[in-house]
Amino acid sequence: MEATYSLDVYTPVVILLFLGAITVVAALLLGKLVRPHNPSESKNTPYECGEQPVGSAWSFFNMRFYVIGLIFIIFDVESALMFPVAVVFKKMNEIGRGGLVLVEIMIFLSVLISGIAYCWRKGDLDWVKSYVPGKDTSNK
Repeated sequence: MEATYSLDVYTPVVILLFLGAITVVAALLLGKLVRPHNPSESKNTPYECGEQPVGSAWSFFNMRFYVIGLIFIIFDVESALMFPVAVVFKKMNEIGRGGLVLVEIMIFLSVLISGIAYCWRKGDLDWVKSYVPGKDTSNK
């Protein structure tokens, strides 16, 4: 027996893709027709809470802001993943799988704690790093 394949099942998908593309193009064209276009020098300046901009917009930031922000995001998201497990833990405990979930929670927490300990030991959680002359900090 030979199987026959029909492309008719993809017709709704093609129609929806076409309608989606038409909708995007129509919205962009309608916006271009409706919105006013009268640029001026004051409209092209950066807005800083009503103050006149001073200096260049290209300024240097300390990389500590980004490192601490990334560390916060990583551990914040991982700790947010604990809430669904805590909700399921009671149900899993009722059916006799509480021990397995508890072991998985402990493994997850040990990874989190070791990650925070690593960041702390490396000095990434210090807001102000002190420089000790003669000490090489590049290969911590």
